[in-house]
Amino acid sequence: MSKHYDALETRDPAQREAALMAALPAHVARAQQAAPAFAEILRGVEASGVTSRAALARLPVTRKHELLERQQAARARDARDPFGGFASIGWRGLLRGSGARRVYQSPGPIYEPEGHAPDYWRSARAFAAAGFEAGDLVHNCFSYHLTPGAWIMEAGAQALGCTVFPGGVGNTEQQLAAMADLQPVAYAGTPSFLKILVDKAAEVGAKLSVRKALVSGEAFPPSLRDWLAARGITAYQCYATADAGLIAYETPAREGLLLEEGVILEIVRPGTGDPLADGEVGEVVVTVLNPDYPLVRFGTGDLSAVLPGACPSGRTNTRIKGWLGRADQTTKVRGMFVHPGQVAEIVRRYPEVVRARLVVAGEMADDRMTLRVETANRGLGELASRIGETIRDVTKLRGEVELVVPGTLPNDGKVIEDARSYK
Repeated sequence: MSKHYDALETRDPAQREAALMAALPAHVARAQQAAPAFAEILRGVEASGVTSRAALARLPVTRKHELLERQQAARARDARDPFGGFASIGWRGLLRGSGARRVYQSPGPIYEPEGHAPDYWRSARAFAAAGFEAGDLVHNCFSYHLTPGAWIMEAGAQALGCTVFPGGVGNTEQQLAAMADLQPVAYAGTPSFLKILVDKAAEVGAKLSVRKALVSGEAFPPSLRDWLAARGITAYQCYATADAGLIAYETPAREGLLLEEGVILEIVRPGTGDPLADGEVGEVVVTVLNPDYPLVRFGTGDLSAVLPGACPSGRTNTRIKGWLGRADQTTKVRGMFVHPGQVAEIVRRYPEVVRARLVVAGEMADDRMTLRVETANRGLGELASRIGETIRDVTKLRGEVELVVPGTLPNDGKVIEDARSYK
């Protein structure tokens, strides 16, 4: 088992929850006072009253596409604010607060700041759980160009006392030559590029010195994990985003991903801000206790679910299943976009409906919608008819309604299923 990073990881869960809720009012107040976008989003909210998960759940969710739209609009008004009013830091005195150390560009483009706090992205925990130690040389194969991926990893490895080689992406032969010269014991990067390096080394008859790895940025299936293990590399995964930094990380228990200590997690029904019960698949929404980029209920667009029970590694924080897909299931039907939020609006109008799933079937240009509805009141003959009228009212499209017993629909987070044939 890996060493715990600090005592926070083994706190009593009730103590952790109390500490997070105690920090929440000041975090909301900071967002309102120092980040103009959140001042607008949270207008009328009394920060001192946001002291529980129930109170937090009443605040709006800000999703990535909204962040992009606000950034674009803000830049059009004032080029001095590339962060769209979401950050409390900037540079050269043109923005609020102290200067940012770096600024990054993610696809969109979306711009993210990096402040001066040590291990700003809080990734050291993930490295510790993966068995990295002070003095390890880490060959970092995330991109150092534009996006923060490499810097997220570098900061965490250095906080742990590791030395980092900035390998970046591509240039397989040059990377292997550097590895042969420097003999790094550890790797950080995508799992697919690690496999490329291992395969290429075998092809040219070289032996890799890497024995441990922290991977991210894409799916890491058990088959690849086992393939690497058979070649002497123990690899763990972590879940991080350019906006939130580290969200969760794998431990030697290999049972889901453990939540990072500075993150308040909610799993919500896609298209809404409504929290789901543990075990239900929904969108990952995080509130990150970062004063420089004070995100409040930030919707990542990723799907996951909370795992029950405690981690066998001795760490006591909440665990999630890992990445289970994307929450944005917007689909075009007969020339009209249908959004998960519209399905949620239909469900909201009928208290007797437990859950619903819109299935789009047929072929392109000849498609049909069926709303499968879980309800215990299937005997109400007029219910399907009324829901059908609501479908037309909300989506401006005709749709069939199928009433099913509760528990029929899969627990996979899907609100809209595109089952059409695209042949």
